[in-house]
Amino acid sequence: MSTLARKKIRPSTGSLNRFDPETQAAFHLTLGLFALLCIIPFVFVIIISFTSEESIREIGYSFRPLSWSVQAYEYTFQLGDQLWRSYLNSFLITIIGTALSVLMCFLYAYPLFRKDYGHRQFFNFLSFFTMIFGGGLVPTFVICKSVLGLSDNYAALIVPMLFSPFHVIVMRTFFQTSVPMELIEAARIDGSGEYGTLFRIVFPIVTPGIATIALLVALGYWNEWFLSLLYINKNMDIIPLQYLLMRMQRNADFLAKNSAMLGADAAKAAAQLPSQTLKMALVVFIVVPIACAYPFFQRYVVAGLTVGSVKG
Repeated sequence: MSTLARKKIRPSTGSLNRFDPETQAAFHLTLGLFALLCIIPFVFVIIISFTSEESIREIGYSFRPLSWSVQAYEYTFQLGDQLWRSYLNSFLITIIGTALSVLMCFLYAYPLFRKDYGHRQFFNFLSFFTMIFGGGLVPTFVICKSVLGLSDNYAALIVPMLFSPFHVIVMRTFFQTSVPMELIEAARIDGSGEYGTLFRIVFPIVTPGIATIALLVALGYWNEWFLSLLYINKNMDIIPLQYLLMRMQRNADFLAKNSAMLGADAAKAAAQLPSQTLKMALVVFIVVPIACAYPFFQRYVVAGLTVGSVKG
C-alpha cells in the first residue's frame, strides 16, 4: 500500500480531539447556563443585602425590591477597628494554616506512595484508622487546652486543623496516579538526593493535587469559627472574622426575639435592626475574599497540568 493510501485511511491524531461547530456551540451553551446558575444565587444575596427591611416585610426576597438600603452594611461597619482586625486575623490564620497543613500532608503522603518504604503499611493504617475513629470533642479539648496550652493564642486556631487523614489519602492517590516510579529511579541514578527528587522533580508534577488540597484546607480555615468558641475566652483581638460576625448575628437575633421583655427602648432599637438583610451582608463579607482566591488556585492547577516529565 502506498504512502498516500495510508494517509487517506489513517485519520490524523489531532482530529480526534476536534468537534464540529454545532457540538462546540452546544457545549458552550451548556457550560454558560451552568455558570449562570452558579452566579445567580450570589448575585441574589448581594441584592438582598442592599434591600430595605420594609421591602422584605412587604414583598419578601426579590430581584426588584421596592426600596434599597445600606443599613445592614452601616450596622456592620459600626464594629470599627474590630472588623478589620478580625479580617486580618482570618487572612493570617488561613495563610499560615494552609501552608503548614499542605506541607505536612505533602511530606506525609510521599513516603506512603513509595513502595520501597518499609513502614508505609503501618502509617497507611494509622492515618486511615484516625479518620474513622476520632477521640471526640472532650478529649480533644483537654489535650489542646491543658496539655498543649492552646488557649487565647493564634496556635489554638491553627494547630487543631493542621493534619487531615482524608487529605493525606487524596494526596497519596494523586502521587500514585501521576508520578511514575521510573522517574524517581532515573533521578536516583543521576545522583539526585531524596529531597532534591521530592522538591525539584516530584513537586512540579503534583502541583494540581497540592493546589486542590490547599483550596480545601483554605476553605476550612476561612470558615472556621468553632475553635474560637472553644479556645478564645479573653483575648478577643485575635478572633477571626467568622466568629465576630457570628456573635454579631447572634446578638441581633437575641434582641429581635426578646425585645418585648427588655423594655420600650430595646424594642425600638430591635425594630430598627436589619435582621434579614444583615444575614446576607455577612455572607457577602465572608464569601468575597475566598471567591477571589479561586483564580489563584486555578492558575496553579493549570500550570501543573501542563508540566510534562516522562516522554513516550
